[in-house]
Amino acid sequence: MINLNPAHEKALRELAGLVPEEIARRASVQYNPDSGVFTVPFLDSSYIVKFPSGEICTEKEGGEVSLTNRVCILHYLTHASDHALTGRYVTFKELPNGSIYVPPFTNRAIRPLVSIFGGRPEKLVEAGEKIGGAKADAGDWAVTVSIFPKVPVTFVLWEGDDEFPPSGNILFDSSAPMQLETEDYALLPGLAIFLMKKVAGL
Repeated sequence: MINLNPAHEKALRELAGLVPEEIARRASVQYNPDSGVFTVPFLDSSYIVKFPSGEICTEKEGGEVSLTNRVCILHYLTHASDHALTGRYVTFKELPNGSIYVPPFTNRAIRPLVSIFGGRPEKLVEAGEKIGGAKADAGDWAVTVSIFPKVPVTFVLWEGDDEFPPSGNILFDSSAPMQLETEDYALLPGLAIFLMKKVAGL
């Protein structure tokens, strides 16, 4: 298990050193200067992030947030940039140093995508739409989910036949390196896949 505590502590320090209004503009999130909180959409929920402490809770219940999700949210707030989405797909391997992380990315994201949804690809699209995504034009079945406001991720499946089993891929907007580090992209799609699995009742 990866120790995320150092990454969390570093992200807290980075957040505290930034200008909150600039963070909100770059990340396309809301910031309330009176209460000193960001409202950050992340997958199918919204989270409250206090500034400058970096304390995070769910917007609805004020519930506790996992360390993994806290690190992802803080990384997005501290890394997001002014670069607009391009609408052009790139693969994980095309991200900076992506080839280094291909094995863990495959294990955390590609294999679960295919094993969970490969035999029932329509469930992928249905579940993606239920968490705010939209059907995409790629492969045989595809859905694009906004993990963060400026981080769309497209999940693609090809149906199997008598000769070949189902296969899949995960695509990113070419602006992705401007919003998060490649290490974050090795982790985030897997979170979305298991959320869609839960939504699909699989």
